Amino acid sequence: MARKVQGGSGKAARRRLRKARSKITARLKREFTFRGHTMEELQAMPLEDFAELLPSRLRRSLTRGASDEQEKLYKSIREGRKQVYRTHRRDIVILPFMVGKRFAVHSGKEYKEVDVQADMLGHFIGEFALTRKSVKHTGPGVGATRSSKFLPLK
Repeated sequence: MARKVQGGSGKAARRRLRKARSKITARLKREFTFRGHTMEELQAMPLEDFAELLPSRLRRSLTRGASDEQEKLYKSIREGRKQVYRTHRRDIVILPFMVGKRFAVHSGKEYKEVDVQADMLGHFIGEFALTRKSVKHTGPGVGATRSSKFLPLK
């Protein structure tokens, strides 16, 4: 048996509740966590412990050690010397101390700007600088189909 809400029909009461809920504009912002750890905990964590939280491919990349070019970039990031760090290395794993920094990653043709955010932890930096441009098709060209020969050229 359906219960009637005092002050009108059930549908009207639900409408009033929905309207009251839509007026609530201030939402609580959830704190970012990466596999149950806050950003402060991740930044205080040693690299070996952080590597244990990553998937196997990234863990292997970190345990094998960084190349000389990667070490040079990591060192300059820790020192905080630049505004934008330019690199050709797309295989650099994004670590907690890199969050909030800006990188210019080479895409094969040009440098693409990447702002590192907390959501990007545990990814390669090259994943965020796309190497292929999306194709934008236009109308049919001359000779594309039998009907396109009747299209005006001007």
